[in-house]
Amino acid sequence: MSGSKISELRLDHVSRGFGEVLALDGLDLTIEGGEFVALLGPSGCGKSTALNCLAGLLPLTGGSITLDERRIDTLPPEQRGFGMVFQNYALFPHMSVRANIGFGLKMAKVGKAEAQRRVDEAVRLVQLGDHAAKFPGQLSGGQQQRVAIARAIVLEPALVLMDEPLSNLDAKLRLEMRTEIRRIHQTLGLTTVYVTHDQEEALSLADRLVLLREGKVQQVGPPETVYTEPANRFVAGFMGYRNELELPVSSVADKTVVLGDLTGTRREDLGETAVAAIRPEDFTVGDGPNAMEVDVEVVEFQGREQAIQARTAGGDELHLRVQARLAPGDRVTVSVPPERVLVFAADSPAAPEEVA
Repeated sequence: MSGSKISELRLDHVSRGFGEVLALDGLDLTIEGGEFVALLGPSGCGKSTALNCLAGLLPLTGGSITLDERRIDTLPPEQRGFGMVFQNYALFPHMSVRANIGFGLKMAKVGKAEAQRRVDEAVRLVQLGDHAAKFPGQLSGGQQQRVAIARAIVLEPALVLMDEPLSNLDAKLRLEMRTEIRRIHQTLGLTTVYVTHDQEEALSLADRLVLLREGKVQQVGPPETVYTEPANRFVAGFMGYRNELELPVSSVADKTVVLGDLTGTRREDLGETAVAAIRPEDFTVGDGPNAMEVDVEVVEFQGREQAIQARTAGGDELHLRVQARLAPGDRVTVSVPPERVLVFAADSPAAPEEVA
């Protein structure tokens, strides 16, 4: 089995409005054949709208979508030849695993022998050989999701669209299915667009991330770049820079900024005050650069690490992830390298609290 090879999918200034609200505002994106692209962002950012526009489930308000220089946004969904994997599986309960996987081939009037060959290969690929005769109600959530993936790829689509496919699974199954999705993608050389609100999921799966906020692209790039070099305060907050300290700017020299007793790296133009963004895991316990004394308030055991909620002498709340064993009431010194303190303008939009 092999996906239909494509060279390029282009979204040119794609917009979608609902009444007065623009859910997607001028999205420009080029996806190369074989690429795994994750659309990432909080609820309501436009990622699912973008996927539904690609699938043909929503007409565009503006812009165009072209596949290998052929415009497809005017085509109905069934003529686009894309595979879809939804978060709710959408399996037929009265059909066996094999029948569910082969349903699209039957609708497409693929010959019986060819359809059987493709279904056999899809069943093998998603490792459901022992369950092929079962019905969805006899399967676990992870097994049902494998059926949904097999049903999408058996059509050998030009593009596979996945809309939060792991959100209904428990934590252990999510990890297992993440690996499976990546393995299947690499095995078949599929072109995949994947929607998620989960940063870790996107980082582990995608070749490129597209981070959206209120229908607009905030940053596009490889996971490592978006993770280590967030383009703005919103991206930083969404990608795990949970601590934000708003402080007066003492001095700026090129990329180095001093905010009171804190030295950091400037990421954008600053006013008289700025926000220092720091990941919990970038703190270490002990004296060092940017040392500060904090009082430990809450401790959560998380295996090798502890998640700590602490408070600075100035009353700011800090979140730490450290290997040192601390207890509520401890007063300790923590430090963080200046290159891990990213400084943004105080009036830049922040990430919503639900993901900060």
